[in-house]
Amino acid sequence: MKVVVGMSGGVDSAVAAYLLKKEGYEVVGLFMKNWDSNINNDKEGIVEGVCPQELDYRDAKSVCDELCIPLYRVDFIKEYWDDVFKYFLTELEKGRTPNPDIMCNKYIKFDLFKKEAMKLGADKIATGHYARLKDGVLLRGVDSNKDQTYFLSQVSKEQLKDVLFPIGDLTKPEVRKIAEENNIPVYNKKDSTGICFIGERHYQEFVANYLKGKKGNIIDVETGNIVGTHKGLMNYTIGQRRNVGLSGDEKRHYVCGKDSKTNTLYVAYGDDSKYLLSDSAIIEDMNYISDKKPLKATAKFRYRSEDIPVTIEYIDDNHIKVNYDNAKAVTPGQACVIYLGEECLMGGIIKQVYKDNKEIWYLK
Repeated sequence: MKVVVGMSGGVDSAVAAYLLKKEGYEVVGLFMKNWDSNINNDKEGIVEGVCPQELDYRDAKSVCDELCIPLYRVDFIKEYWDDVFKYFLTELEKGRTPNPDIMCNKYIKFDLFKKEAMKLGADKIATGHYARLKDGVLLRGVDSNKDQTYFLSQVSKEQLKDVLFPIGDLTKPEVRKIAEENNIPVYNKKDSTGICFIGERHYQEFVANYLKGKKGNIIDVETGNIVGTHKGLMNYTIGQRRNVGLSGDEKRHYVCGKDSKTNTLYVAYGDDSKYLLSDSAIIEDMNYISDKKPLKATAKFRYRSEDIPVTIEYIDDNHIKVNYDNAKAVTPGQACVIYLGEECLMGGIIKQVYKDNKEIWYLK
């Protein structure tokens, strides 16, 4: 059986390919180029004249050479721009906080990549995600620190057919150990962090290449006083404390809201996080991975957030309402992902946030 593995140049996809070959599959590697590092003459992050993706391709090639498997490459730059990056910019312009990696999985990795793999004669595709699939059920990865089902929450049941997650039953240290013991070249390669097309670059400087920030007032939500000037709402997210642009004693402020209609950034002072708390939210763009529709479950409102017990109201096929006890920094534009124990059931995008049945006025 032929399996096409998405080779990123990192250790996770490398070990995924190794394990599949060890199990007896005919393994083929496929490297995706999704971003043009030379757009807008952006040279940040380029090492010795070579963009990071080319370095990743070199690493992927060295892994495939070591494993004696072929490696192909495919260019999805235009599609990524149209389906993922434009979405990212549009959400920022609305004052929301998007998660482009979720849309990359939906439109690129489990759609275009899968179609390209089938052209290569694949029976199945595989990736280095920390997740598990058992009898069509999407389960969290065994390594709770690396579980990536949150990022798979917009991938459909149909897209998950004929997919393998070879490292879902392993922890990250186990993956690195397997790589080192089997002479896989990238065993000690540093994990990529942050949004893929931004990488290690300064977020605000990167966004400024594409969106012109409109300055506006920073208002203390409790006193109503203007305490500073922001550089554009797209540069801030709920709960943020660093790089808010306040000086002196006002450094103890944190971002608690954004109003795109008035171009106002709201902050609160001190360590009291009451202005970050909400107790219900409307979730849109729902994707149902499971047929189960429980009334009680748990939810993640950000990738690194803890599971929050929720009760669920099913409004229509595209919307649900989740009710909970005072979750912190539930942010429009981020994903809400619903779990029942280990199973990832569904996911959608946070649209509106409420406290005591009233929409939070500074979160619009």
